[in-house]
Formats: sequence, structure tokens, C-alpha cells
Amino acid sequence: MVKKEIEKTKKKKDSSGLRWVCVSVALVAVFVAVTMSSKTSSRIPLLSPCHCSRGEPKYSGIVEDCCCDYETVNRLNDEVLHPSLQEIVKTPFFRYFKVKLWCDCPFWPDDGMCRLRDCSVCECPENEFPESFKKPGRLSLNDLVCQEGKPEAAVDRTLDSKAFRGWTEIDNPWTNDDETDNEEMTYVNLQLNPERYTGYTGPSARRIWDAVYSENCPKYPSEELCQEEKILYKLISGLHSSISVHIAADYLLDEATNLWGQNLSLMYDRVLKYPDRVRNLYFTFLFVLRAVTKAADYLEQAEYDTGNPIEDLKTQSLIKQLLYNPEFQAACPVPFDEAKLWKGQRGPELKQKIQHQFKNISALMDCVGCEKCRLWGKLQVLGLGTALKILFSDDGQENLGRTLQLQRNEVIALMNLLNRLSESVKIVHEMGPTAERIMEEHPYSPSTVISSLKEVWSQLLKS
Repeated sequence: MVKKEIEKTKKKKDSSGLRWVCVSVALVAVFVAVTMSSKTSSRIPLLSPCHCSRGEPKYSGIVEDCCCDYETVNRLNDEVLHPSLQEIVKTPFFRYFKVKLWCDCPFWPDDGMCRLRDCSVCECPENEFPESFKKPGRLSLNDLVCQEGKPEAAVDRTLDSKAFRGWTEIDNPWTNDDETDNEEMTYVNLQLNPERYTGYTGPSARRIWDAVYSENCPKYPSEELCQEEKILYKLISGLHSSISVHIAADYLLDEATNLWGQNLSLMYDRVLKYPDRVRNLYFTFLFVLRAVTKAADYLEQAEYDTGNPIEDLKTQSLIKQLLYNPEFQAACPVPFDEAKLWKGQRGPELKQKIQHQFKNISALMDCVGCEKCRLWGKLQVLGLGTALKILFSDDGQENLGRTLQLQRNEVIALMNLLNRLSESVKIVHEMGPTAERIMEEHPYSPSTVISSLKEVWSQLLKS
């Protein structure tokens, strides 16, 4: 009897020992997998996208609800749109954006925390702007602490005492902000505050997008939704995808060494893995592009006056080149057909409803807990609101040139948004195949493996 108990105890110990041996082997295997995955990730070619042909392109044919196909959009963007837009946003006129950065969140306390210095926005010194733009209580002429140590942050001195003329101060009915000049507005050089990863993550960041989708965009897809409601969802989804692409494309890979680069895994997880998000990105790009082309007469005649005649003439020339490029006009003259919307008896009521929803989305930007994220959120939402204002003006195309009134800030937001979307489309087109191939070959990223390990460990402890 005693002998049997001893043998039973011995077997139990052997079984327990074997189980812990298995655990140890699993731990070693996971450690090796994480290490190899990390090494593989670090060897991902950051600047050399694969242009190899791998059969039929993943996205082909007409972009849903638009009038251009993916192949044409990619070609025009690479050859015409992206190069022109990159030049336009660097000009003095389009470089500076007027924004209200210090706002109280109307929905909940602003408890968002940002752990990177890159979350903060560097304001422009007052001497960089015309006299009429100066505000009391802003940065002194020598207060450049926030730009210290950044060679690329040298202040552009091309602006003098001449005011920007010929622009109205009228609120956009699609957005929440009071766009008129007041003491709460400040001016930001967008070239010194690029849209990139800032460390703004977690519940605070997720809450913004959750509110945007759950409170303002009905569940999609749904048979009950009308075309206009679906388009609102696709615009927000496309904008969200674009922002995610820029975060992944300019990501802080190593905070200790301040190493920045492309995070293809993040780009895949947030955008590329979901074909509808990519399609919505293309849709939003064509939607905003249509607004710009529809307002071509207005934009051509606008005064891009910054007090620097050479730069101002260059700006006007670049705008005309973009608007009237013959290749673009021949290949994709009408990127999106807005005339099919707001039909029937419910048209006016539906338009008012969606306008109110988008205004709520605009108000949510005041709840973003990261200053730089708030800056780009406000700019891009204002740009999208300006596109909606242009496309859905009551007077139609024939009277648009006489009835449309845009603020200088709206035009700046519109063109910078178009540039952001253009850049996202280019990145997805060029880097998408590379990111997808890498993720297919190395599906177990460190975060995935660690998550799996936790689950295995939990099960082993229970047994």
C-alpha cells in the first residue's frame, strides 16, 4: 500500500515536472519568436516599397459612389496631384493656420494625457504676421523655447506688415467653431508642426472616435440607411484611415534614440487589414477633390496676398496648375457627382440632420487631449466641412462663383486636407503591398505573441 502511494506521488511529481518543462519550452519558444519578430520588423525596408507586380491589383475598377477608377486615381495622384499639393502647402499663404487650441470640451472633462513633447504645438512669433493679425498676450518676439534644438523650426520671415485682403469672416454652417478673429485664436506654422505619432493613445483617444461613430454616424452598413447617411460614414471613416496612415508613416520607433520611421505593422492593423477602410480613404479623397474642382473659378480669382509678391504669384500659379491640369481634366473631370443627393421630399430635412451631425463631430475636436492632434483634427474637420459647404450649396454650379463665400482659413484647411488625403493614398498604394506581404509572412507580431502567451500561461496555472 505504501509502495503504491510512493509510486503515485512519483508519477504526480513527474507529471508536474513535465508540465513545467513544457512551460519553460513554451517560454523559450515565445521569447525566440518575439526576438525574431522584432529583428524582422527592424529589417523592414522603410523607404523602398515593392513595386513588383503580383497579379491583379487588390483595388481595381470604379471607386464606390465616385466617377473614377482606382488605377486612374493612383496614376493621377502620383504624376499630378501629389507633387502639386506638396508645393502648394509649403507656400506662405497655405503654411499658416488660424486655430483656437485652448477649448473646453463640451461633452466631458478633458483628461487626455500625452507623453511626448511632440504633442505640443509651437506657435508662431507675432513678428511673423501682418500687424492686423497680432494679438496681445501671445508669444513675445524672442520666445522661441518650443523651437529650441530643432533646425527645421527656423522661423520663416517672408511676411511683412501687409494684411491678408479679400477674405470674409463668416461662419461655416457645417462646423462648430466660431471662425471669426478673436483673442482666443492663434496662428500655427503647419510646416513646423507636422501630423505624426504623438503618443496620444489609450481610453482618451479611443473615446473621441467612439463618440464620432456611435453618436453621429449610424451603424454601417445598414439597409435602413439612405445614401446621404452612408456617405457621411464613409467620409469620417476615410478621414480616420488617413490619420492612422500618417501616424504609422511617421512613427516614433525608439524614444531613447529619437528614431522615427514607418510602422508597417500598425498601418496594416489599423487600415490595410480592412478593405472598406482603404476604399473609404479613396472615396474621401475624391469627394474633397471634387469640392476643389467645383470651386475652381472661386479659387482661381482669390487673393493669395501675403505681402511677398514673388511668393504670392507662385501660389496663384500653383493653384491654377492644379485646377486646370489637362491630364487631370481629361482622365477624371468629375471625381464625385453630388447632384444625385438630397433628392425627394425628405431632401432638405435630411440635409439639415446630417449637417447637425457633422457639426457635432466638429465640436468633438475640442475634446482631443493632445494639442497637436487637436490642431490637425480641427484643420481636417474644417477642411471636410468646407468641402461639404462647397458641394452642397443651395444655388448649384451655375451660380456658385457668385454666391460662394469662403474664409481664408477654410481654403487653407481645404487644401491641406486634400494634401493629407493625397499623401495617404500614395502611401497606401506604394507601401500597402509591402506591408501586407510582410504581415502574411510574419503574422505573429510581438504584441500578438505576448497576448497569446498570457492566455497559455493562464490556462497552465489553472490546470
